[in-house]
Parts: sequence; C-alpha cells; structure tokens
Amino acid sequence: MHFTIHADGGARGNPGPAGAGAMIRDELGNSVASVSKFLGHRTNNFAEYEAVILAFEELAKLVPQAKRGATNVSVKLDSELIVKQMNGVYKIKHPVMKAQYARLIQAGAAFGKITFTHVFRAENSDADTLANEAMDRGE
Repeated sequence: MHFTIHADGGARGNPGPAGAGAMIRDELGNSVASVSKFLGHRTNNFAEYEAVILAFEELAKLVPQAKRGATNVSVKLDSELIVKQMNGVYKIKHPVMKAQYARLIQAGAAFGKITFTHVFRAENSDADTLANEAMDRGE
C-alpha cells in the first residue's frame, strides 16, 4: 500500500496567525482524506511540521494498525527547510522545532518507508488552499 501526503503550513506575519493543511491521496491519486487546522500564533516552520503530523494522524485512522508497517508514504512539501531537516541534510537547532521533529518521527513511526520530497508551490496547491482556509478561520 502506498499513500502520498501533500502538506503545507503558513503564518501570516511569521509568527502570526498560522494554519496547517494536508491532502492524502492513495496510490491511484484519489483523495482519501484531508486536514485543515488553525494553529493560533505560530511560525511558518512550526505550521509546516504540524501539517505533516496532522496528516500522519489522519492516515493512521485510515490504515489498520496491522497494515501500517507495509504502508509506504511519500510526503511532498514546498518547504525546502523541513524536507532537508527530515532528510538529515540540515541540523535542527531551535528547541520548538526539535520537538516538532520528534513529534513527526513518532507520528510516522508505525508506517513503512517514508520519503520527504520538495515540490514547488504550484504542485502543492491543494495543501496550500487547506492551510490558508485554516488561517482564514482563525483570523
């Protein structure tokens, strides 16, 4: 089994009113779930991490526990920073981001192979829309 997560987070003012959004698609490209959440006053990097964490929590509701280890996940983000941190290219220095990183590792721990790929904003429009909708709800 394979799923693709398109995730995005943002903050207006950075830090400012923040939102996270993610679209989960199956191996055929069909949308199977989405998340959109207002996060309060946060940074864009916090929101980017939170979007992926929320997506993994939602995916865990869809995939039976017994099948998670055989489920591979491709995560696509327009945040090059988060992708490089998750791929071990950049170190994480900020304590809040270290905590977000740890939460993300835990959220994805039950799944099989997980890849993180940078995509351009145009390829991430569904997640961007969901994140902006969340920010709009909170403002």
